[in-house]
Amino acid sequence: MRVLIDANVLYPTVLREIVLGCAQAGLFEPRWSARIAGEWIHAAGRLSPEQRVLAEGEVALAEARFPRARVDARVEVGQGIEERLWLPDPGDVHVLAAAIAGHCDAILTMNARDFPRDVLAAEGIERRDPDGFLCDLALRSGAAVAAVVDAAVAEAARLSGEGWDRRRLLRKVGLHRLARVLG
Repeated sequence: MRVLIDANVLYPTVLREIVLGCAQAGLFEPRWSARIAGEWIHAAGRLSPEQRVLAEGEVALAEARFPRARVDARVEVGQGIEERLWLPDPGDVHVLAAAIAGHCDAILTMNARDFPRDVLAAEGIERRDPDGFLCDLALRSGAAVAAVVDAAVAEAARLSGEGWDRRRLLRKVGLHRLARVLG
């Protein structure tokens, strides 16, 4: 399954690490565009110039980790792809175009309102929210998802110096259903 990951899933860090950890475990193939990576960098840069530089490094690492993840809609589908598409927020059309270019089955986003299911279905793409998507992965490959989450918990504890547990961290990043599935 190929999944286009929207910038709002790639940033924040913990959510990204869980999602990309599941991809690294072979549970799906991630995709994103240069513009999506740019939005990730921009979001981090709003915190500080140092966070922007850190995000640039994280993007480079993610692209080295997943060399086939980056798609370019204009190259792979054609210059006019974005002009023929419609979404409630025209600023999100590039995400749909990238999903089409990447031959994706789904767009992983927290922005349900701007990605209507019927519009995506006309392109053969479904919209998935991170919590539901990760729950489905956990129901199919529970041990693999639990291992990814446990690694994210350990890293969060290491970086923050705070004692995180699986349930608390998952709830903090909005993965309430996954917290229940994994226990």
